[in-house]
Amino acid sequence: MLGLNIFKLIEDVFGMLFTPFEWIRLTLAKGGAGWWVSNAINWFFLGILILLLSYWMGQALKFKREGTEDRA
Repeated sequence: MLGLNIFKLIEDVFGMLFTPFEWIRLTLAKGGAGWWVSNAINWFFLGILILLLSYWMGQALKFKREGTEDRA
């Protein structure tokens, strides 16, 4: 029974996370702007990912230069 509840919880969480995309698909697709809005959201997330990756790589380079990098 516990395993089934975990899968239902995952279903509910992803249902809430994808609600804005469902709204875009249902309302904005009729006017032709749905594709542009959906891709703008994806480009926004990609920009955040690139910023976080560059910060992470900068921190890794800083630790490597200082010699405090964990090499285990």
